[in-house]
Amino acid sequence: MPTDNYTSIVGNLVDDPELRFTGNGTAVANLRVAVTQRIQQDGTWRDGETSFFKVNVWRGQAENLADSLSKGDRVMVSGRLRQRSWETSEGEKRSVTELEADEVGASLKWATAKVERTSQRGNGDRNQGRERQAERGGDFNDPAPF
Repeated sequence: MPTDNYTSIVGNLVDDPELRFTGNGTAVANLRVAVTQRIQQDGTWRDGETSFFKVNVWRGQAENLADSLSKGDRVMVSGRLRQRSWETSEGEKRSVTELEADEVGASLKWATAKVERTSQRGNGDRNQGRERQAERGGDFNDPAPF
């Protein structure tokens, strides 16, 4: 694994993970993680600035994440930074830097968890994914929300 573009963050989920599916049925979960600096000043600790990171999680891990975590949960995310750019219909140029997650885990610093192994999801499970997509709404091809 190359280390020149690898990063890890620990923070809290801003919203429930949003699970969507590409046109070919590949699951992707989009989430935002708030990371707040802790600053020591005059012997006491206080909160510093908060940064918000957009994270993309793919395939089976995306579905597991959507079934397991929700708004406010503390998570650890490791992966690669990616930047993408586009032009709006009004001709404005936009760009965003996102974290493409290799691993996402619940932090056990202030919580407990019971791990349940899942079976490997195969092509037969794509229909289940499409049913879940219909329940939750949304399509991966929707325009970016910014």
